[in-house]
Amino acid sequence: MICKKCGRETLLLVKGQYCGGSFCSKQRLPESHECPSIAQACVPKEETQSVMAQWQKPIDYKHTYVSDRPIQRGIHFSAKELEHLAVAAVLINGVGLSLFPNVESVGYLLLALSVVGFTASFLLHEMAHKIVAQMHGLWAEFRLTTIGAIVTAISIVLPIKFISPGAVMISGADQTTMGETAVAGPATNIVLSTIFSAAVVAFPSYTSSLGVLAWFNAWIAVFNLIPFGIFDGMKVFTWNKMVWALAFAVSAVLTVIFGIIFLG
Repeated sequence: MICKKCGRETLLLVKGQYCGGSFCSKQRLPESHECPSIAQACVPKEETQSVMAQWQKPIDYKHTYVSDRPIQRGIHFSAKELEHLAVAAVLINGVGLSLFPNVESVGYLLLALSVVGFTASFLLHEMAHKIVAQMHGLWAEFRLTTIGAIVTAISIVLPIKFISPGAVMISGADQTTMGETAVAGPATNIVLSTIFSAAVVAFPSYTSSLGVLAWFNAWIAVFNLIPFGIFDGMKVFTWNKMVWALAFAVSAVLTVIFGIIFLG
């Protein structure tokens, strides 16, 4: 989405109150984008004094967040999004490979299974957010973040791993839709955790890999459900506390149980 004034690409645009143009947050005020209808924003001095006397507070400009792209129904990916997903996959694969410095002791098949499962755990979490958002008719695309991508890349050579190269950006969601979209990510990891744990029974020779993936997905779910800041948990907690409590409890129990069974 391109700002009509400065040409800067941004995820959200603000609709001009008087001219109807689409602008970035820095250019949203009429005087910032040299609004041709700025005269409509001017209030006679007498009227201004009257309003100030009644309310004793300044008048704020109204704005509405809009997308300059037509909303498409169904699941779809843009070319830019696919590029960002490809880079994210490479970074996460790098972190996954760094967890097994001695390939001979693990075996190439187990290594491949672990790395693919490790990468899928993150990407499917993000895709769950995207799918739910787009089912609601919202704009939702994965984007790399500069800091997240850099830290993830550095994690490849560090003993402490941090995996967050980007996230799904969503435009136009209300509180309910945002809550439903947010819980979809951890719910996907809970399902994956259950699937990997069940796979241990079917393929006992791969217990070392499948068991770790079962625990890892449960841990991703409980971590993301922490009701703080930009985490999914805060959005879910604000939307529906019962749903949050259930999801957090299930993921926490699975994290402890699978940690004892597969890591202990």
